[in-house]
Amino acid sequence: MGDATAHPLWMPHALWGLALAVGTAALMIVARDALTRRRLRFTLLVTLAFLALHAGLSAMPFVASAHRTLVEGLEAMILALAVTNTIITLVFNPWIAGPGRDRAPSIVQDVLVVTLIGGVAYYVFGERIVGPSIGAAAAVALGLQDQLGNIFAGLAIQIERPFRVGHWIAVTNLEGRVVEVTWRATKLRTKDGNLVIVPNNVVGRESITNYSEPAAPTRESVDVGATYLAPPNEVREAMLAAMGRVAGVLREPPADVLLQDYGGSAIVYRARYWIIDFERDVVIAQDVRTAIYYEFKRRGIEIPWPIQVEYHREDAVRDLAVEREGFARTIAGAAVLAALPADAHRALAEAAKERLFASGEAIVREGEPGASMFIVRRGRVAVTVGADGREVAAIDEGGYFGEMSLLTGDPRTATVVARGDCTVLELPADAFRAYIRTRPEVIDQLAEAATARRRGLDEARAASSTPAPEPRSLARRMRQFFGLA
Repeated sequence: MGDATAHPLWMPHALWGLALAVGTAALMIVARDALTRRRLRFTLLVTLAFLALHAGLSAMPFVASAHRTLVEGLEAMILALAVTNTIITLVFNPWIAGPGRDRAPSIVQDVLVVTLIGGVAYYVFGERIVGPSIGAAAAVALGLQDQLGNIFAGLAIQIERPFRVGHWIAVTNLEGRVVEVTWRATKLRTKDGNLVIVPNNVVGRESITNYSEPAAPTRESVDVGATYLAPPNEVREAMLAAMGRVAGVLREPPADVLLQDYGGSAIVYRARYWIIDFERDVVIAQDVRTAIYYEFKRRGIEIPWPIQVEYHREDAVRDLAVEREGFARTIAGAAVLAALPADAHRALAEAAKERLFASGEAIVREGEPGASMFIVRRGRVAVTVGADGREVAAIDEGGYFGEMSLLTGDPRTATVVARGDCTVLELPADAFRAYIRTRPEVIDQLAEAATARRRGLDEARAASSTPAPEPRSLARRMRQFFGLA
């Protein structure tokens, strides 16, 4: 076989190739960005191919001697490809993967590599490759018109950058998050979890809606019908309050409500709101509709039935006397109010309002002003205190909360959230005040019952590191609140 070290193929660039392979492998261990690692992997494969070719030709010196110029040029081209790809990768790509990191598009990097390698090829082989290359390029272009259209469209997309990986876009009749843009196609992940591959020439000629730029917040809307009997300002107020309870709706920009149409059986209102997470737009729209339903239910605003044919609706006749008697029994069952005489229970029942809350809705919030108490008629609620929302109690049917706001006008000392749909009876302070002024002697009885209840909540509040209100005589505060002191 002869002395390989004396052969012309044993040149310093073989050592350079070995050093490049070792360095690339080390860089792949350090890099954390997926695209950076993929491009470095390509460099490593090309370098190993160069070393394998060099070793094979070194073992066959007669082949190398007969085609020395071609062999040396081929090796130079392969090594130049590895070096060029490595330099482009290190210059244009991040080392640490992270959302929102901008980088040169992969297609643009590939174009730079191909352009530089083309220059090297012309320098190494000269005019010998120009004529054959032009003929081959023409034949390839005729046979691959569609693929070339995808390639040039993909290049235009990456240069103009109407969207980037991670953006939510709509193109043709498809919506999804951009997963990858390759030479041939743009890959979208839809809300149903499907991966859709759209050819770049289709993306390039269709209108594109980018939901992530220029500003991330996106305005959505839902239409809701309300009875003609409800004044529009009251309906708008109810819908705004409902949207304010939905976690996915932004507070800024603010939501608004438009009177959209006078329909056949209802006035149609459009609730418009802004969201930041377009991926959850359908879920947030459902939450908005649900919140509006329950808010309408609490306020007595009817969502009319659609009218398709003429019919006669027979509403069930409400027996107010029976209803108020049931309210009175519920009020008498609350321990803090049990000491009141029966006429007090009936007086409070006349002013009481039954409210329906959806699962997860906050009935009252800690720190908010309050002038009423609630008794759970159906369902269950949870009591939480502190900024961390630590649950300290659960109240079942017949239980009550908010009595301190009713008796003293104090702000709410805890947040109460519905656990499942529940119905509560709200007792306003105005009706209670009217009764107390005629029977001031019951204040001491109410204060004694309320003090025992308050003690347990204060202990839970102390455990959550939230300072309790300054203690004062509860009976004296009640008299001041009701104007008796």
